[in-house]
Amino acid sequence: MDSDEATPDQLDTRRVVEPTLSPDVRSTIAGITQTIGTAPPSHEETYNMTHKRRGIAVVINQVRFKGMKQRDGSDRDRDNICAALETLQFDVQVFDDLSRDKLFGALQLIADEDHSQHDCLVVVVMTHGSEDVLYASDSTYKVDRLWELFLGDACPSLLGKPKLFFIQACRGEKFDEGVLVQVDSVMMDTVDARSAQEGQRPLQYVIPTMADLLVMYSTYKGHYSWRNPTNGSWFVQSLSRELQANGGSKELLQLLTTVSRRVAYDYQSFVPDNAKMDAMKQMPCIVSMLTKAVFFPPKKP
Repeated sequence: MDSDEATPDQLDTRRVVEPTLSPDVRSTIAGITQTIGTAPPSHEETYNMTHKRRGIAVVINQVRFKGMKQRDGSDRDRDNICAALETLQFDVQVFDDLSRDKLFGALQLIADEDHSQHDCLVVVVMTHGSEDVLYASDSTYKVDRLWELFLGDACPSLLGKPKLFFIQACRGEKFDEGVLVQVDSVMMDTVDARSAQEGQRPLQYVIPTMADLLVMYSTYKGHYSWRNPTNGSWFVQSLSRELQANGGSKELLQLLTTVSRRVAYDYQSFVPDNAKMDAMKQMPCIVSMLTKAVFFPPKKP
């Protein structure tokens, strides 16, 4: 097949270079590939969390908007998640009710910082949303703009480090009625939502641009995300509680699975005067491009 007619998955990438290389060039490339590989050492199963600082945690709390209802209970979420992240020794930076320009201006300043002595980055966003779109106080933006500033060459000092994004926002208007589950003849209960190697030269390697990113949404695509006006959102309540209790010991994905389970099993909407909204459920969604395990071991003073 002519390479001009082949699709990407039909091409062996070696064919692009091998037929045209002189012996001198081949020798040079062979020397380079001893240092620059295509994957990290296989024994590195966890991210390095022994840098001087844990890293920056950005908390974006949007309560008031132009032409939309304010998000009562979000300040409670902000306080809870900030306390949890401070327990894990993050440098927490809070931004309330920012316009779109000010929001991305603040994120750009953080992306421009030197993160070389940081373990990772965390960004928590609490706002109104719809499918693939989030709201600043004055206008909307595409959700993927949040992490584009911190990927690849855009933020070199975070290369190879976990970049963790948590988004509390609706992703549509669908409601999840749930299904009845019976385990060992005991019905699953829900609660009223109103309650509750030394000497070696460092190895360089090439990684995909989107590697080391995790995004956890409070709900799955197209669906509503619930928030109590007094206690805050189901998702941030559960995330804050789990980070506080087990953030220093559990691996991150294990911890986030527990968060998903809490939201799925422990909460149900209570809107008795609206049958379409009453007794509804919610299921968080994790999109992980992490390549190693994430732990937050305590740092020595």
